[in-house]
Amino acid sequence: MSRAAPPPPSRIFGERDEHNAEQHRLLSLAYDPFTIERLARTGVGPGWRCLEAGAGNGTVAAWLARRVAPTGGVTATDVRPCGVPAVPGLDVVRHDIVRDPLPEGEFDLVHARLLLRLLPERRAVLDRLVRALKPGGVLQIDEFDATCAPSLCAPDLAAHELYRTLIAAKNRLMAGRGVDVAWGRGAAGAMHQAGLVDISSHRRLELWTARSPGLRLLAHHTRHLRDEFVRAGMSDRQLADVRALLSHPGFRACSYALYSVQGHRPEEAR
Repeated sequence: MSRAAPPPPSRIFGERDEHNAEQHRLLSLAYDPFTIERLARTGVGPGWRCLEAGAGNGTVAAWLARRVAPTGGVTATDVRPCGVPAVPGLDVVRHDIVRDPLPEGEFDLVHARLLLRLLPERRAVLDRLVRALKPGGVLQIDEFDATCAPSLCAPDLAAHELYRTLIAAKNRLMAGRGVDVAWGRGAAGAMHQAGLVDISSHRRLELWTARSPGLRLLAHHTRHLRDEFVRAGMSDRQLADVRALLSHPGFRACSYALYSVQGHRPEEAR
């Protein structure tokens, strides 16, 4: 029996709708505080026009809409908006960032989190996000470097090895779908090449425990991406053992590195 063709790279987390709401919920729990802290440092406030690209469940877009109220506005785009809250000033658009047009010179702030790494066309999309900025506008890109996320404390050596197997298999299956698992550490350089100035980059690492949204998200991926893990060489028994390990009260791991990079579009000569 022939196997079904795998999903295209940009839809690796988009093929199973029953998993998407939990995916976005855990992403919000894990990363909204850092993302919002960084966005607040841009000075975003009343009257700003903002674009949230790849908005997911819209928690960051909703925060921006409240921040820019009552005179500003936020456009939240996604190929599959998922439960975006209704907030005054927030416009939700079903949009393919690779193919659908974006207005140019429109936004004071553009933000994208964990989006460009998924897209083989990431450099072209980055250029489009830059062009969407007004002169002087700011782009914030939040992206992983997922190449190093070691276990720090596990019940035994076999558990350490199982976790290493999981991380290696996940990176392998992601790379096989066109994902750049290390793109976070290169985001600042890519933004410089795209013509942005005054670039700043902050890296966040945390200790993951069984209660951490990051580890719970990883456990969720063993179901969300089950078929892909099997194609990458893991068995259902191993995936079940992984879930038991990630819920173990004594397990500890270092998170992925999350880079939050900001840069400004240069002011045009008057």
